[in-house]
Amino acid sequence: MEKFKQNPIVKKIGFNRIVLIGVLILMYFLFGALCAAMGRASFFTLARVYSAMNYAYFMGFLAIGVTFVIATGGIDFSIGPVMFCSALISGYMLTKQNVPLIVCLIVSIIVGTIFGLINGYLVAYLDMPSFITSMASMMLAKGIGSAYTKTQSVSWPQGTEAAGWYRNLVKIGNGSAAIPTGLIILAIASIIFAIILNKTKAGRYILCLGSNKEAVRLSGVDVRIWEALAYILCGMLAGIAAIFYVGAYTTVQPGMGDTFNNEAIASCVMGGTSMSGGIASIAGTFIGVLIIAMLQEGILAMGFQKDYQFVITGIIVILAVYADIRSRRRRN
Repeated sequence: MEKFKQNPIVKKIGFNRIVLIGVLILMYFLFGALCAAMGRASFFTLARVYSAMNYAYFMGFLAIGVTFVIATGGIDFSIGPVMFCSALISGYMLTKQNVPLIVCLIVSIIVGTIFGLINGYLVAYLDMPSFITSMASMMLAKGIGSAYTKTQSVSWPQGTEAAGWYRNLVKIGNGSAAIPTGLIILAIASIIFAIILNKTKAGRYILCLGSNKEAVRLSGVDVRIWEALAYILCGMLAGIAAIFYVGAYTTVQPGMGDTFNNEAIASCVMGGTSMSGGIASIAGTFIGVLIIAMLQEGILAMGFQKDYQFVITGIIVILAVYADIRSRRRRN
């Protein structure tokens, strides 16, 4: 095993990522075999793949955003409700107040960014615990979204309508000839944010904050700016995630989004991001999102309720955190 790990190609890709890709492939064939054994419809269809990808698009943006926050040693439990709040406000403006679609898409991103600014200011400048801050933001997002739409659900335009062109961001065409534009955009975004995290001053400072915040501060760096930036990016990406959510599922209901927090965080931890901060992988997060999406689709394909996914996701998080702790102990 050590010989395999030391292989130049393996070291370049990353042993953890290779394992995750193997798990993803194994899950796909395992669910296919289980569905066949249970007499369910075939899992090996393009429709199943597209269904899983619909879930991965918005989850990917949520997970990339929270990766930056976790890299600082913080946490953000508001991303799911913030995504729904962004979709509700911008959707209500579009369908009830006749605001142009492009403006509504921008508003969705702005709403998410505002929540990121609030979280970043409270955590970085007022030294409030990120856990408490994000819990408060979660409740605010739920309340604001619900109040703005008068507790009504919002249905964005269908692809057949004139204002439905935004759905091309998720998929162009139907059937086997459809182009999964959402996957392409998510992959490009992952590359861009991986470069930001690993190759820029901002990304290096964010990672250093998670490793030793006090040492960074004593070196003369204003740590508040970079810590706040992580939350701002997280909020902005939650606003973008809202666009991809409505592009895939159209209807948004007030007071929801909590469960997506856990799944986004699970994707990060599974992908190699340390809950203690200082270590993060956007590529790992991307693969983790695909695994969560495949898990969700496989459980539904077998006819089980979504509750089973929560159980398995919880187990995955526990195992991933335990592996992270063991890894840190070995390094120390």
